Amino acid sequence: MSKIICSAAIRGAHKIVNMAWEKYEEAVKKYGKEQEVGFPNTAYYLPIIYAILGYPVKRLGDCGEVLEEAKKLLPPVPEKEVWTPYLGPALDAGMATYFAEEVIEAIRYLEDPDFYTKTEDPLNGNYWLGAADDVIFRKRGVEFVDGTAPGFAAILGAPIAETREKARELAVKLADELREKTLYVFMHDQTNGVYMPELLREAGVQLGWNVRLIPFGPTYTSVVFAIGFACRVAMAFGGIKPGDYMGNLLYNRDRTYAFAMPFGPVSDEWYANAAGAINWGFPAISDWDIPEIKPYGICMYEHVVSKIPYEEIVDRAVEVRGLKVTAVKLDIPVSYAPAFEGERIRKEDLYLECGGGRTIGVELLLSKPLDEVEDGKIEVIGPEINELPNLGIKGPPYRLPLAILVKVAGARMQEDFEPILERQFHHLINYAQGIMHVGQRNIMWIRIGQQAAEKGFLFKHIGRILYAKLRQEFSAIVDKCEVTIYTDEEKAKEVLEMAKSVYAKRDARLAGLTDEDVDTYYTCTLCQSFAPSHVCIVSPERMGLCGAYSWLDARAYYELNPAGPNQPIVKGDLLDEKHGKFVGTEEAVRKFSGGKVQSVSLYSILVDPMTSCGCFECIAAILPSVNGIMIVHRDYTGMTPTGMKFTTMAGMVGGGQVTPGFVGIAKLYIASRKFLKAEGGLLRVVWMPKSLKEELREKLEERGKELGVPDLLDKIADETTANTEEELAEWIKKVNHPVLNLPPLM
Repeated sequence: MSKIICSAAIRGAHKIVNMAWEKYEEAVKKYGKEQEVGFPNTAYYLPIIYAILGYPVKRLGDCGEVLEEAKKLLPPVPEKEVWTPYLGPALDAGMATYFAEEVIEAIRYLEDPDFYTKTEDPLNGNYWLGAADDVIFRKRGVEFVDGTAPGFAAILGAPIAETREKARELAVKLADELREKTLYVFMHDQTNGVYMPELLREAGVQLGWNVRLIPFGPTYTSVVFAIGFACRVAMAFGGIKPGDYMGNLLYNRDRTYAFAMPFGPVSDEWYANAAGAINWGFPAISDWDIPEIKPYGICMYEHVVSKIPYEEIVDRAVEVRGLKVTAVKLDIPVSYAPAFEGERIRKEDLYLECGGGRTIGVELLLSKPLDEVEDGKIEVIGPEINELPNLGIKGPPYRLPLAILVKVAGARMQEDFEPILERQFHHLINYAQGIMHVGQRNIMWIRIGQQAAEKGFLFKHIGRILYAKLRQEFSAIVDKCEVTIYTDEEKAKEVLEMAKSVYAKRDARLAGLTDEDVDTYYTCTLCQSFAPSHVCIVSPERMGLCGAYSWLDARAYYELNPAGPNQPIVKGDLLDEKHGKFVGTEEAVRKFSGGKVQSVSLYSILVDPMTSCGCFECIAAILPSVNGIMIVHRDYTGMTPTGMKFTTMAGMVGGGQVTPGFVGIAKLYIASRKFLKAEGGLLRVVWMPKSLKEELREKLEERGKELGVPDLLDKIADETTANTEEELAEWIKKVNHPVLNLPPLM
């Protein structure tokens, strides 16, 4: 064990705890102990403290109690001639550090609520984002559940180089390499006055949650935002209870592939933060010459690894943390990874755009007999990108029509799988750096940035992406694949007319599919890595609560991976028509939840409602005093008539819990004929945020007509008409809401 590191970590922890005490005492004099404190819009209070101690910090006075706990954890400051004890005291010092830093950051928010600019586009202002609120956390946390983002790199400082230009190159290279490994990049503090996000911004790199480059804060204390994010993942998706410190630490050690990456000379304070991260099994990998710690046990291999050259540091970090990356290299001139999916191509960076109402834009996938598909053929008919002039010269962007036609064949390929494969185009194309894809079908829109064009990106590379990824990810049903891309106006029109006919046939086929039409439903246990007892039951009229998996999707994915998360359920005999219980679904939920859940109702919010992992798009909740049901979606940050925000309710529903009166659902399920049928369905809904009503307006108005209440949507209150149950009761009477004629809920 390194005496130097442990001594430094303990010294650093003492400095930080003392600083927290000073700030706390100053704040108490100014605001008083009853002053409310916390991070913005979260139900997790100060999340590290809440996760480890189970203590919700609500008032400034609570911070004093936490700092007393931090003092108890601190070992004595080691003297030079005294041998520092082994890892345990250093880890305790690291935990005390995080408690103190969360207090420091909470006081910072109290003193200056605008210290961090909360924006998804930091390029337009201050590039520090501060603590992630629960809207961002739940939206991004889903990626930790489905494996799209298995972890993060917490960077302290910035690469050191002889020139500013070289430092920028290193920063961009590191950011791209980490994202190619599917990791988030969390950035904190500076080295010699240089900040990592500052270098990236100078190089024209976008920052923000949508591109997985997160500048949390300009000081080392902002590291608690990264560790707090991991703590919340365990509580929200893994069902780990606040205060179960061992469960939280082990959960993250085993499931969240994270590590610290300090650049440059390591201060005592940085050592203290590194010691804190080791508690969660997150090692530190540095470019600086520091003593290494290599005992196995807490981290996968080593705790601290030093003096790694920049060209090797990412691969070494991934190796030390034990992350297995199976990304396939594509023969295209730009980086390719899920981390680039959220990239936005702005007008000033735009070289070429297609579709989006500016030109024809359409994409279509068709299944064909094996002898009608030439495997690997990629053809561009019309102008290619490198045939356009003025590359690199700022000016109006070029616009071309674009029709993407993909033909696939396979012995197990079915017509019903066509729209499922076609929907993959969106993320598969978006994974290419510098390429933006929006929409689908004949409302698709593609933008190609100047930098991607300068690197040599062509339309044929879109073909290569689609060919390679469809053959790789859908190999069970796709034996052959051929891609033709039309940029010729007349040819694109021909594809568009053909596509409209195909879309109409598909829609008619799907629209009539009901739960009664099929004998088999499907499980979805994709999220069990985070919520072990959660099981989604997916039927034609009830899609997965995340909104991403329909019954056809589940059926297709079972065909692709028979041992995967989507397993068939033979419905069997009907046990309870009202609530939606079948012999097969009861057996399945018991089996796949490991016996934790004994029964599930597909159509009820009160009797054995389905469990949730935390990925739900919306939460439905009963409002007993008005005999109704309200719905809130994750993007709504205001108070609801329950007296709770979305984030608070999410903590009650997620983690595989069964919570009668609350249930996580997908947005489109609200318009389903089976939506909470046992309680009266859509006629029972009395409140929804206005933005959700507008998003679903067309579907909900159509459903209202079916129910005999064509103005039902206008009778449903929103935040502009009622915000409490008392106001809601008045509104219901005023508009004569149909809930007045329904039987009591309870």
